[in-house]
Amino acid sequence: MLVFTLAVAGLLAFTLSTLTAGGGAMLLVPVLSFLIGAQQVAPVLNLGNFIGRPVRLVLFWKHIHWPIVKYYLPASLFGAFTGAWLLSSLPVLEIQLLVGVFLVSTVFQFRFGKRKNSFKMKLPYFLAIGFIIPFITSVTGALGPLLNPFLLNYNLRKEELIATKTFNSMAAGVVQLSTYAFFGALYGKLWLWGLALGVGIAIGNYLGKQLLGKITELTFRKWTIGFMVLSGVLLIVQAFAR
Repeated sequence: MLVFTLAVAGLLAFTLSTLTAGGGAMLLVPVLSFLIGAQQVAPVLNLGNFIGRPVRLVLFWKHIHWPIVKYYLPASLFGAFTGAWLLSSLPVLEIQLLVGVFLVSTVFQFRFGKRKNSFKMKLPYFLAIGFIIPFITSVTGALGPLLNPFLLNYNLRKEELIATKTFNSMAAGVVQLSTYAFFGALYGKLWLWGLALGVGIAIGNYLGKQLLGKITELTFRKWTIGFMVLSGVLLIVQAFAR
């Protein structure tokens, strides 16, 4: 029953995630915390994400923005390793709260979706962003929306944004999972839970791709901003609840 529930949760969350450029993992955090315990969320969620990403990657491959990958990817591998290595020794709640406040602020930065850019984003900036975001994701398990403001400010279209995020996350996921396993954070039944979640995520990615073509760029931008705010609120509530 638990395996089936994880698969369904992954399907629903990532169907929506495709339409909002991420955030499916954020929705799954409280669900997984309830089902398997907070300590297992990060490794199980990252494993499920890793299993489901190839489907999204195949669907969006031709839209990858390679210049961003060139800057983001090398730093992301180091950031993912460092975050997974220091998983048990970092102030997770404080990081969660800080990121939550930043995500909530995006609704004002973009003026409720009416403003196309909130700050000027240059290509070399993705080198620093590439380290910071995978580092934080390795610690908390779910921060997909955190990259969105930077990609939106670089004026990527909806398919480009999703494709570029997916490719970079896929590469960082290899490092995250290897480090979790090496330091004993991913073991036994957690592999089964992550596999079940990943199957649901893969199906959700496919369904989301079918729906994405039916919405406009403006609608996508508004939904993405709205989901960033929702993700920020969830992070803040979770931080205070713990």
